[in-house]
Amino acid sequence: MPLQRRLPKRGFTSLTRAFVGEVRLSDIEKLPVDEIDLLVLKQAGVVGELCQSAKVVASGELTRKISLKGLGATKGARAAIEAAGGSIAA
Repeated sequence: MPLQRRLPKRGFTSLTRAFVGEVRLSDIEKLPVDEIDLLVLKQAGVVGELCQSAKVVASGELTRKISLKGLGATKGARAAIEAAGGSIAA
């Protein structure tokens, strides 16, 4: 029996998982800044220092106008930010 058939399958592990942060809308609501980028999130302690990118997810509410720069956002988060009058720049 060949070695690759004898060993059990282990699945997939992403090598970049440790470098991508996830930010909730409720975390953004607590920040005192209106223009939010990766550096602001690192200084506030929302994402780790090793993060190279971050993505905003729709968890919580957003009641004020903010602008995201250089961050990704899910469809729900994008809709919530635009409904509050904010903008997302890539």
